[in-house]
Amino acid sequence: MSQITVEKTAEDSASKSLRVTVPVDRVREAEAKALKYYAKRARLPGFRPGKAPEAVVRKRFNDAIRQTVLEEVLREGWETAKTAESLKPIADPSVRNLKFEEGSPIEFDLLIEVRPEIKLDRVGGFRVERTVAPVPDSAVEERLASLQEAKAAWIPVAGEKPSPGHMVRVEVAPIEDGTAGAAQPYDLVLGQNQAIPELEERIMQLLPGETAETEVRFPDDHPDESRRGQTRQVRIALHEVKRQDLPPLDDGFAREMGDFESFDAFRAAVRHDLERDAEREADAQVRQSLLAQVVEANGVRAPESLVHRLMHGYAEIYRIPPEQLPTFEKQFHEIAETQVKRDLVLDAVVEQQGLRATEAEIDARIAAMAEARGVSPGELYGSLQKANRLAELERGITEEKAFDFLLQQSTVEKATL
Repeated sequence: MSQITVEKTAEDSASKSLRVTVPVDRVREAEAKALKYYAKRARLPGFRPGKAPEAVVRKRFNDAIRQTVLEEVLREGWETAKTAESLKPIADPSVRNLKFEEGSPIEFDLLIEVRPEIKLDRVGGFRVERTVAPVPDSAVEERLASLQEAKAAWIPVAGEKPSPGHMVRVEVAPIEDGTAGAAQPYDLVLGQNQAIPELEERIMQLLPGETAETEVRFPDDHPDESRRGQTRQVRIALHEVKRQDLPPLDDGFAREMGDFESFDAFRAAVRHDLERDAEREADAQVRQSLLAQVVEANGVRAPESLVHRLMHGYAEIYRIPPEQLPTFEKQFHEIAETQVKRDLVLDAVVEQQGLRATEAEIDARIAAMAEARGVSPGELYGSLQKANRLAELERGITEEKAFDFLLQQSTVEKATL
């Protein structure tokens, strides 16, 4: 039987393009197998099960047979390509330029993304400054105010025009040719840029229960590009106004927030949390600076295929509309490029130094997390597995080990602001 052929048509450090040709005899073998499968299970009028002529079965199940053949040869072609090219793909391949004609070989292109082979000649001898930003009293007061707002109640206001800081419930309807369309309800806090400024200004001129028509202009930086700079006539109905009733910052508030004997103790805990955040930020800056030096010293480049893959992944997460994708890619490209270089360096360190997280380390981390949460390790493991977060946990431990190794090879100096 003829062999499946694989021809390399293009490649870079992170992707390969292969032309796969499946000879006619392999296609016919797959077709005979599919035909036998459907003939055995076919239930056709006038024929006993499994006794229908092949010509009848082929006519009745032609599309299904063709799809089965295609899936079979694509799978076999992909397995052959992986072996022939010693591929280590990081994702399923993309199939392009498929040619499937009766009596001819099946041909198709495979675009495969692979993890680039990165050689790090230098991983140590760097100097990095670690700067922990001090926590000013204003930051503590800001965090307290934020917590106070989170615990605030919203009290209805009657017979009063709203002002910045008030929460309003409104309905806004577009007006076209003098006719108002369907009204959309909104709950928003004025003065927090939750609505077009002109719309907020008009709302603040109304009393609860009043309706007004006005013209609004969408700003030039509006998220929806199709509306930027446009003006619309709208009808606004103000239904309700509420003011924020802030709880007093006292011992009672502290007890409500946790096991604190006094508000001073709660304030001290808030400061401690902010200081811990500052420590974590300092550590993150150290890691970022160190990785940047490793990348530069080793001339690590980010393959464009991986950069685009990452950008499209984030575009899906943030639900970027297709018409905004070019702008998003332009703005996000540098960030994505830096992230790809970071991941390549860490993966190379992990592979070269054998630092991948072990099962024992994963179990120990889960046990510590379970103890902190007051649950059993088995229960936590099950919930992490159900949420598909075990791989994320393993990756986190692996990166910690990689950073620990890199930091041991360099010097970290304390600095002050």
